[in-house]
Amino acid sequence: MAFKNLKDSDIQVINIGLKSFAGTLRTMNTPVVDVDWQPPATADLKALAVLDHHQEKIDRANERVLEIIQNGKPLLIGLDIARNVIPGMHENMILHAGPPVTWDRMCGTMKGAVIGALLYEGKGRTKEEAESLAAGGAFEFVPCHEHDGVGPMAGIISPSMPVFILQNQTYGNYAFCTQNEGLGKVLRYGAFQPEVIAKLKWMEQVLYPCLDRAIRSLRGIDIGHLITQALQMGDEVHNRNRAGTSLLFRQLAPALIRTMQEAEDTAKVLEFINGNDHFLLNLSMPAAKAILDAAKGIEHSSIVLTMARNGTDFGIRLAGTGDDWFTGKAMIPDALYFPGYSKADANPDIGDSAITETAGWGGFAIAAAPAIVQFIGGKASDAMRYTLSMYEICAGESGRYQIPALDFRGTPLGIDVRKVIDNNLTPFIDTGVAHKDPGIGQIGAGVVQAPMEPFNLAMRGLADRLLLE
Repeated sequence: MAFKNLKDSDIQVINIGLKSFAGTLRTMNTPVVDVDWQPPATADLKALAVLDHHQEKIDRANERVLEIIQNGKPLLIGLDIARNVIPGMHENMILHAGPPVTWDRMCGTMKGAVIGALLYEGKGRTKEEAESLAAGGAFEFVPCHEHDGVGPMAGIISPSMPVFILQNQTYGNYAFCTQNEGLGKVLRYGAFQPEVIAKLKWMEQVLYPCLDRAIRSLRGIDIGHLITQALQMGDEVHNRNRAGTSLLFRQLAPALIRTMQEAEDTAKVLEFINGNDHFLLNLSMPAAKAILDAAKGIEHSSIVLTMARNGTDFGIRLAGTGDDWFTGKAMIPDALYFPGYSKADANPDIGDSAITETAGWGGFAIAAAPAIVQFIGGKASDAMRYTLSMYEICAGESGRYQIPALDFRGTPLGIDVRKVIDNNLTPFIDTGVAHKDPGIGQIGAGVVQAPMEPFNLAMRGLADRLLLE
């Protein structure tokens, strides 16, 4: 269009970049459309070139990984004591959330949970004794993820703790997780007061055997089917599990009655589950773990199978790089804080619960759970935007887990490290927030974007493997 015609026409502007670029035009009532775009992340150009050269090989591997994930069927088959069923578990081992971390680098939340676990195990009579044992090298600290386990927040699993057992019915692999303690002062948030230990003992001596009898009498519970329903009932099965827990309760209640040995114990178990909206979280997490771990070791794949945080570091693992961890600094969530607390009190992001996002749930499915957005300080439109953005970094969409608000579109599935780099966009996670000091507990809930550093390192790690071929 010639300039003489342009100046006599209504101006229509597309703004690419910062929204503030168009501020002057808006003050002049000029229509502006903002394009949500940003340049690719700063990355290792050599590694990018290697991945581009092997694009077809990576794409084929990713198709195989997606097929395995899509076919996964997590079944809850029962419970047992951790030392009896978790591979490699021994009396002086403590499993924790996130990538590897030593005692001296542990955050306050995790240290508090370790102290509580040692008191629960009878390894120390006081906080000081337990802390001395932990600091003195008497115990081996290992990620849950390296032993087929997952744990929320601090994620501590000690040898005597009962764990749920889930099996991927398609591929035969197992995943494990402790029972959810509910809210308040709990071990996963670093609390270790006498009442915390007493509750853990009740869970070991009463809750565990009651649940195990009921679940085995049902010959298992299809957790994947529960999650499918929960996503259509307002849950995203990370921060919101109200519908999923209710569905689980409906299946468990008759079986608990039929297999009960003590009426009062059974009544307390029913009351406990009914009063704990997060009870399903400790099942959705190992369900995701069982689905994803079946794809471990698919060479050349750039798909993320693990995202986990230990309150100090944020770590990821890829299907194509085996058991290698790639880590960066854990971020502090943007959160809505409980009265009396602020971001200054918050511990950096912590927990294995981002396994739900890795499987396409949680923050990736938050458009299915608009009610939760108010709890974390946002709007329903934010939930839609978060979910839609995650399709940009994923290799596919779920064929089973769907979002009603998106016309039952499958959830974003298969985080591709190449797309994370290309779009300069990291995974979105909705999460609880722990106090940075041990023993205080949850102080809020919010959202966090994963740091870019682990994805850059993972890209280089995959490129290095491809160069060795």
